[in-house]
Amino acid sequence: MLVLALLMEEEKYGYQIISELKEKSAELLCLKEGTLYPILYRMEDDQLIRAEWSEAKGKEPSRKYYKITKSGIDTFIEMTTIWGTFENIVDDIIKTCKK
Repeated sequence: MLVLALLMEEEKYGYQIISELKEKSAELLCLKEGTLYPILYRMEDDQLIRAEWSEAKGKEPSRKYYKITKSGIDTFIEMTTIWGTFENIVDDIIKTCKK
């Protein structure tokens, strides 16, 4: 869900996703490349994202950019709805247990 959220902003390459997730989570969520890339490949297989290689520019190497698809957007919306429900249930249980 978090990878899709980052891709909702704009297309990104793998290391950029890792860096932004780390930065936006105050370094609480630190994915390793060996964790992220299988996620990206599976999401690509599921057609939630698509990948395109950029052309090398000067000293900048060619990079594989990932972009969210319509199906990915729909899945993200569905996942955030489920997350909201989950969050409310957990909050309710915690409030009940504090009494």
